Amino acid sequence: MTLATITLPRGIVERVKREAEKLGVSLEEFLIELLLQNLDPLERAREYALAAKEFLERAEKELEKGDARQAAEKVWGATALAIKAYAAWREGKRLTSHRELWEFRKVLEKELGEWVYDAWMAANGMHTCFYEGWCSREDVEKAIERVKKLVEIVKTKVMSADEQR
Repeated sequence: MTLATITLPRGIVERVKREAEKLGVSLEEFLIELLLQNLDPLERAREYALAAKEFLERAEKELEKGDARQAAEKVWGATALAIKAYAAWREGKRLTSHRELWEFRKVLEKELGEWVYDAWMAANGMHTCFYEGWCSREDVEKAIERVKKLVEIVKTKVMSADEQR
């Protein structure tokens, strides 16, 4: 995983943060969405899937450093990106809201199994944890395990299939 630092004028950074907050997403998720919006659906699906995998890896690193709150938000981000990847791959659809994620999760649940519900609910708990700070290290570890399966299965489908939607 390659991380990069980009220096931008403070006013631009503040504006981007405000826009991300309006949508209820992290700064990283907002920028990923912005950068991928013009890609064809399959290419966008692949980028989402790879980003979801990286978010999970970063969640584990944050947890190692003792930051359950940041780890929790990365788990949520990984889940959201995995669902966006599946939607782009399966239907060429671009999901842009939490509501759309909630609705499309049902498609994954129907196609992949009921366990998707558990992964989704664990991820939602992590999203709440980021804002409220209530979860423990163990809570995040359990969520990572549930979400890891989702991210891996979606990534495998998206990366190995060209047009077999």
